[in-house]
Amino acid sequence: MPILKWFPPEGQPRTFVLYKPVSTIGRALGNDVAVTTRGISETHAQVLFDGRDFNLEEVDKSGDILINGKKKRRARLVHGDRLTLGDAELKFSIFDEPATADAPAMQLAGVRKLYEFSEKLMTMKSLDELLEAMLDAIIDVTDAEKGLVLLLDDARKPIVRASRHVEVFADRPRAVSDSIVQRVIESGRPLIVSDALSDDVFSTSESVVALRLASVMCAPLVSQAEVEGVLYVGNDRVKGLFQKSQLELLSIFAGQASLILQNAMLLNALRADKEKLAAELSDKRFGDIIGVCPSMMEVFRKLQKVATTDISILITGETGTGKELIAREAHRRSNRSSGPFVVISCGAIPENLIESELFGHVKGAFTGAVASRPGKFQAADKGTLFLDEIGELPLNLQVKLLRALQERVVYRVGDSRSEKVDIRVVAATNRVLEDEIKAGRFREDLYYRLNVVNIFLPPLRERGDDVLIIAKALLAKYADELNSPVMGFTPQALSAIRKYPWPGNIRQLENRIKKALVLCDKTLLGVDDLELHQGSETVILPLEKAKEEFQRKYVLEVLERNNGNRTQTARDLGVDPRTIFRYLEREQNPIPSSAGGHGHD
Repeated sequence: MPILKWFPPEGQPRTFVLYKPVSTIGRALGNDVAVTTRGISETHAQVLFDGRDFNLEEVDKSGDILINGKKKRRARLVHGDRLTLGDAELKFSIFDEPATADAPAMQLAGVRKLYEFSEKLMTMKSLDELLEAMLDAIIDVTDAEKGLVLLLDDARKPIVRASRHVEVFADRPRAVSDSIVQRVIESGRPLIVSDALSDDVFSTSESVVALRLASVMCAPLVSQAEVEGVLYVGNDRVKGLFQKSQLELLSIFAGQASLILQNAMLLNALRADKEKLAAELSDKRFGDIIGVCPSMMEVFRKLQKVATTDISILITGETGTGKELIAREAHRRSNRSSGPFVVISCGAIPENLIESELFGHVKGAFTGAVASRPGKFQAADKGTLFLDEIGELPLNLQVKLLRALQERVVYRVGDSRSEKVDIRVVAATNRVLEDEIKAGRFREDLYYRLNVVNIFLPPLRERGDDVLIIAKALLAKYADELNSPVMGFTPQALSAIRKYPWPGNIRQLENRIKKALVLCDKTLLGVDDLELHQGSETVILPLEKAKEEFQRKYVLEVLERNNGNRTQTARDLGVDPRTIFRYLEREQNPIPSSAGGHGHD
């Protein structure tokens, strides 16, 4: 069994067995490895067993850790490693150095079986398969003849989940009211009944009587300080009475098997949640669009009616609400679905190039026009043209766009010949075009040409529990794409997602989840991973620094809402693009802010 051996300045070395998922090391007597040497913290470090490896990591950041003479904060331990914690010298061994001559064979066999069991876990997908393997390993290492694995159900009743050579309890699942099992569940401590037939307390136990057992051992399976089940083994041979050393081995096995089992049960539950989510999403999808709130159901109803026509559609709503998804779905459900779907972002193209992008140009039309090239209108012939950010289109080009929509012909830059186009136009904007018309920045006649049918996409903060459905769907999608170990959210993270206002809407949520998946190495995403702290006190800053910090965060938030488009961000904020670059450079060395602040990408 794995051990840490401490070499005190005076006296004999002391050996500590590492049989728990987490073993703490420090000066305090409550530590699993209590070391009283000077220079070591109350709780200095801890050893974590993940079912495969033993990892040492710091607990007190002020305490030094050296492994084989090199400073470390976290490291995987291998057999023979020398550890220095403060002034304390320790050695890690994967196999215990036996105190007596009769124990080593059993201890070595136990460790080997545990590692074999860990290896099997890596290839097992079924929880029942894992429990069967666990029971086989335990019976083998304890030299038992019969055995059971019992897990507690929702009512905290022990249910048989695996059995060997036990006919009475083999009709699984079945609740067991055995007095030995109940004692271990209530106390959380292992129990041995060496001579069960003559034991005053347990000789009438259900299992002892039914199985005619001469000797019994039972150890708890503990998860997060709660007993979740027990390992139960027995012998019916008087010559095979269990000894205390076998109970110690069973307890160590149970302690480390608990962590492996906990992970397996979690993965099993997450797989079930993923399957359930997939089934739920099939009822909550409209093509690639997810939503069940009343406002989205109205969007779906309207889209279904207009998709099969050639009527122009104007999609409005805040940035990041999924306007392009709606446009693509309109195309997919239209009679033009076999034709092209062409996208042009009117806000992302310099004003002097946008006419060429829309209508094409002929060779020599302007400097750099070395060859004739068609525009987006020609590329979208027999299909759909999606004009994103239509509110950004300059006024002089709005006239040409209106003519192209009315006459269904276009003129390339530098050419006097017209070209016919057969297209359907879908436009989108996050601006209020009625206000733009009043301000003289958008033509009223073009507005009515585009806005035959208006589809308004509500912001994510007004869509209720849709945000949770979308978050789970995005996580499932990108966890597979990024090969991430993450399989879900913590309850606290789901609550934070529901409460957060998401000013950047679905795009911001998508970016947060992708970033968290790349950086997180846990199974569940938490509040910290998603940077969704709320309600914490902020640090008091001088007014000038507070103003600068607000501006920095606001610029980065708008940049995130614009999906990283610096030109569009500068335009929205009414600043020179160089200002955006300045804030991006400062992001490398930001002004200190509250640890509990919102935090933006």
